[in-house]
Order: sequence, then structure tokens, then C-alpha cells
Amino acid sequence: METMSGAQRRKIILSMLKQSDKPLSGGALGRETGVSRQVVVQDIALLRTQGYDIVATARGYMLETSKKVVRVFKVFHMNDRTEEELTTIVDLGGCVVDVMVNHRVYGKVVAPINIGSRRDVAAFMKQLETGKSTPLFNVTSGYHFHTVTADSEEVLDDIEQALRDSNLLADILPYEQELIDR
Repeated sequence: METMSGAQRRKIILSMLKQSDKPLSGGALGRETGVSRQVVVQDIALLRTQGYDIVATARGYMLETSKKVVRVFKVFHMNDRTEEELTTIVDLGGCVVDVMVNHRVYGKVVAPINIGSRRDVAAFMKQLETGKSTPLFNVTSGYHFHTVTADSEEVLDDIEQALRDSNLLADILPYEQELIDR
């Protein structure tokens, strides 16, 4: 039997959660995907960082019914436009779930940031101003990706257009599409 990748397993778990109207236990999800309950717990955590609202109940996991839509944007800018980029997204109704870079040596590096308001943007910018760390995108000369959630595809379309109009949006290259799907 061929072993499935983590990304394939998470897609199956997500599909099962979407199709179920009742909680699914970690054990049941594990049996269905051929892994332990603990691996399922880790997969659920990863799915949450990708913007899926998965709720843990006493009887198992459920996908929150208020469905959010998710899109990954590739953007390019230097440090001086970080606040502009983030406020553009949140002002139009998006939540920046994470930042990801494709490092040529280390590969895919993802950090959850969960920025959904101007208050979150201000707090994030304040952390950067301490000078102890710089934005993750500095290791890739300004290129990075954000997973963004919103209430509708129309909101994501508006965000995409605003990023494009501000010359912040970059084209996702064919080899990068597979990377962001993982």
C-alpha cells in the first residue's frame, strides 16, 4: 500500500469534516487515513493555521459552519510597505492567517500571524519595530505568500485587485503552485 503525503491526508481529513454533519473523532479520522490519533491532532493544527475553522468538541472535530473562503496571495515588497500590505487586506475584510516563504535552501517556511484587524496590524508592526527580528520575507528578497481568509470570494477578489493596484501582488510561478498546495 502506497503511503500518502501529509498534504493528501489533510485533504482527506478536510473532505471528511466538510461532508459530516456530526463530530468526527481523532481515532476515526486516523483509522480512515492510516495514522495515529496524535498525527490527526497535528494535521488539525496545520489545517487551522491554513485558515480552516475546525472546532474540537467532546465527541470529535467539526468544521465551523460559518464557512470562510481561503486564497493564497504571492506578494512582493520591502519592509517599508509591510503595514500598507496588511492594512489593505484587513480593511477589505480579510484575515492574514500566515506568512510563507520559499527559501532555496530551507524550502517552505511558514509562520502563523493571524492578523484580522488594524489593531492586529499595529501590534505586529510594534513587534517588528523592536528590531529584534525582521520580517520573514527578508530572506527571500521581499517575495512571500499569505494565506488569507474572508467571508466570500468577492472579498478575496477585492483584496487581490487592491494588492494588484498597489503593485504588491506577484505572479505565482508554476513550481510554486505545488508548494502552496502542500
